[in-house]
Amino acid sequence: MSDATSAAATQNRPYRSEGVPGIGGVLKQREEDFLVDELPLYQPSGEGEHLMLFVEKRGLSSSYMVGLLARHFGVHEGDIGYAGLKDKLAITRQHVTVHVPGKKPEDFPSLQDDRVTILWADLHDRKMRRGHLAGNGFSIRVRQVNPQSVLHAHKTLGILAAKGMANWVGEQRFGHWSNNHLIGRALVRGDAQEACDLLLGPMPDGQSDDARVAYAQGDFAEALRLTPLSAQGERRVLDAMVHGEAAKRAIRRLGRTETGFMVSALQSAMFNEVLRERMLAGTLDTLMEGDVAVVHGSTRTTFVVSAEEAASDEMAERLAKLEVSPTGPMWGPSMRWAKGRTVEVENAVLERFGVTLEDLERYAKRNRGAMDGDRRPLRVPLRYPQVEGGADAHGTYVRCGFELPKGSYATEALAEVMKPDREPQS
Repeated sequence: MSDATSAAATQNRPYRSEGVPGIGGVLKQREEDFLVDELPLYQPSGEGEHLMLFVEKRGLSSSYMVGLLARHFGVHEGDIGYAGLKDKLAITRQHVTVHVPGKKPEDFPSLQDDRVTILWADLHDRKMRRGHLAGNGFSIRVRQVNPQSVLHAHKTLGILAAKGMANWVGEQRFGHWSNNHLIGRALVRGDAQEACDLLLGPMPDGQSDDARVAYAQGDFAEALRLTPLSAQGERRVLDAMVHGEAAKRAIRRLGRTETGFMVSALQSAMFNEVLRERMLAGTLDTLMEGDVAVVHGSTRTTFVVSAEEAASDEMAERLAKLEVSPTGPMWGPSMRWAKGRTVEVENAVLERFGVTLEDLERYAKRNRGAMDGDRRPLRVPLRYPQVEGGADAHGTYVRCGFELPKGSYATEALAEVMKPDREPQS
């Protein structure tokens, strides 16, 4: 197993702002240190069977918020639409739709909850779907820093605004044990026993807890007893094992949502490794013949780059203006394939991860819609950077503000600013 595979390509990454010292510090010490405002793709239509809400939540997961709203409006959770998941340890504002045919906002009482506030409501003609957002705006305080390091933070965000941010998939995708992608790989390769062992057993590096130790000892009942109630997927698999089901049947109890998340983590880890390769090769800001390029904007149109386009001054200018960028693979049957040297580099990553195209095709056929595939921009625009240093009752901080397109992680911009794997400098 390669280092890239075991680490999910989340560590020892090259930086866009090499040469600029990191400021160190910590994130998310307090909910109000991490503010997220969803940037809408469209405005409410003013008519229709849905309520469009602009909701602020504090310290809650998006799934918990959906359940709370469903209970308040007396609908099923499936009647709630939202564009994207938002951070739990944060104050976030996002748009939500609720299917309530024949009713208006004034037909419902005010929501009484300290953690969720409906800021406004209007009628809309359709359910909001995942991805129906332009991006997100962020205001984030980095704590336990020297406020004078604001100069380094300002320089780093300036570089990202000029060159684009490397569009890493954030480490949260890989889970508490940083092995979601390995479980996903086992699922794609059809190795049910390995998937169960990775999901429930001790880590190869020795990390563990009492439930995982009990699983390794074959005491599935004790492992089930020790597994938190919040780990519903793990509990379902363990319950199947307690009742004598073999790994192949037990892992099916994980559930479509959890399984999809694991497979997505595999796609993300392999994408991150392709991104690392492009950064180390110095080709993140170029387009090569055979690349699949994306036109930044709401539609994200893609095209395969010809030799003439790769060599043209017009394309070089569009690259410099962050109008277009190269993409990397989120493997699956619907993915647009690169050509030439680019596809050779991408397929080499597949080989390093121990996954074949046949594995992907077989899994996609068995699980319709679970691994469609896509292209993801290797870099994205970072807009409207703002930096300031300060202090409050909780200590010193450096505040960073910016906007990112949908699907990009603010924590990756902050990783560039903080450089957590290096000693901070004032």
